[in-house]
Amino acid sequence: MEDGNAAMKRWHLFEVEDLASLPASLRDALTDYLQFMLNLSRPYAPILPRLRHALEQARACQIIDLCSGGAGPWPTLYPLLRESVPMGVQLTDKYPNMAAFRRARADSGGGLCFCTDSVDARAVPRQLNGFRTLFSSFHHFAPEQARAILEDATRQRQGIGVFEATQRSWVAVVVMFFTPLLVLVVTPFIRPFRLSRLLWTYLIPLVPLLVLFDGIVSCLRTYSLPELQALVDTLPPPATPYRWEIGEERAKGTPLPITYLLGYPEGASA
Repeated sequence: MEDGNAAMKRWHLFEVEDLASLPASLRDALTDYLQFMLNLSRPYAPILPRLRHALEQARACQIIDLCSGGAGPWPTLYPLLRESVPMGVQLTDKYPNMAAFRRARADSGGGLCFCTDSVDARAVPRQLNGFRTLFSSFHHFAPEQARAILEDATRQRQGIGVFEATQRSWVAVVVMFFTPLLVLVVTPFIRPFRLSRLLWTYLIPLVPLLVLFDGIVSCLRTYSLPELQALVDTLPPPATPYRWEIGEERAKGTPLPITYLLGYPEGASA
C-alpha cells in the first residue's frame, strides 16, 4: 500500500488540548472554534457513502461517537445520514463539552444525544453499544493506544470507523499557518456568545496560538495508510473475523483527502 505521507516521519508530540490541566473555558473555546470550522467546511461529506455501507454491513442500530469534542461533524453530517440510515448518534468524550453537546441535541431534535460521563476510547463501557466513530481524533493516540481502541471494538464485536482530515505532509503543515488568522476572523460569529472566548482569543490570544500549535502537531501525528494497515495486522485474532477497509476519499477542489479506516464483523449482515 503506497502513501506519499510515509516519507515524513511520524512524531507523537503532545497537543495542548489533551492536557487535563487545561482550563475548561480555554478548552471549550478551542473546541468551539474547531466545531464552527467543521460546520462551515464540512470536510467529512465525501466519506458518507462509505460510512453508510459500513453501518449496513455491521447491522448497527446506533452510532457511538468517541472523542466528540464540540460534537464533531455530526451537526451537518447527521441530517444527511438519517435520510437513508435512520439511527441515533451518541456523543462521548474524555472531557465532555456539555454546553456543546446540549446544543447539538437541541438542534438535531434529539437525534444527537450524549453521555455525561468521561469515556475512554480504549475501553468503551459495554452499555455504549453501537458502531463506533472517531473523527479528527485517532492521531491523538500513540500506536499502542490506537491499537487498543481497535482491539476493544473487535473484542466487543462492534464496528468502528476512523476518519482523519489532517495529513502528515508539508502541504498540510503549510495550510495550518493560516489558522490563527481564521480564528481571529471567525470568532465573533461563533455562537453562543461567550466573554471567555473573546478573552482567550483577543485579550490573551492563546486560542489562535494553540490552534496553530495543535494543528501542526495533529499533522505530524496523523497515521499514514501503511501505518493504519500495520495496526490492523498486529491485532490479536478476534473471536469473529473482521473486515477492514483502509483508504482515502477526496472531495473535488480540496487540497487534502480524508483518510479512513473502517472495520466490522464479517457476516454481520447475513
